[in-house]
Amino acid sequence: MKSKYTINEIKEKLKYINDEDDPFFIEVHQDTRKGVQHVIQLWNKKREQERALKEQFYDMRRYEESLWKEGYQFIGGVDEVGRGPLAGPVIASCVILSEDFFLPGLTDSKKLTKAKREHYYEVIKEHAKAVGVGTASAAEIDKHNIYEATKLAMQRAIENTNVNIDYLLLDAMSLPNTIPQTPLVKGDAKSISIAASSVVAKVTRDHYMTALGREYPEYGFENHMGYGTSDHLTALHKYGIVENEHRLSFTPVKAIIS
Repeated sequence: MKSKYTINEIKEKLKYINDEDDPFFIEVHQDTRKGVQHVIQLWNKKREQERALKEQFYDMRRYEESLWKEGYQFIGGVDEVGRGPLAGPVIASCVILSEDFFLPGLTDSKKLTKAKREHYYEVIKEHAKAVGVGTASAAEIDKHNIYEATKLAMQRAIENTNVNIDYLLLDAMSLPNTIPQTPLVKGDAKSISIAASSVVAKVTRDHYMTALGREYPEYGFENHMGYGTSDHLTALHKYGIVENEHRLSFTPVKAIIS
């Protein structure tokens, strides 16, 4: 059987169909042309991917859903980025999502492409109940150590939401405050709130390091984001440290300045 539509027409119409019971889909499904069958296979594959992402999203809501049922309304997911680099701040984010927030594909920022992170960042900023970002500088990292500086950045992110948070979900960390909290190992892959905060923190820090790269082009910060790559170490040996940006307490930097 051959339908009255061209393959391109079928491809275009299928973009707007989401139901296998749609009369048009049923009609073209019986079209025996190889090109049409290929288009239908692609449609089915896309639908399956969408189903998988939807299931993943709702699976990652289980902690939030449990807390919402207990009466908590402002659940802050907290995560950080930048503990390992030799330069730049550690940046944390706290994100509070509403029960109707829906963003299939949201997960640990490290698993997302740059384009996806940027897109999700905009969606989260627009639709979250509240978003807070906190920073601890290289100088604070040197003063307190990276672990304590990370907690400092997280606490600032929580405060910068300007919301009375009543529960915290954190990525493998505990904070010394009075807010009830649950640390989750690999939380950015288990909780949508933590995943959202990981995206905000990652994109915020990437923007910071990209701007730093424009200011100090010889270091290539926009490429390595301050991590100890061979190019970064070569630039460090050649040009020395960037004051207030390089972490003097970190061994590769300390070795150069000593």
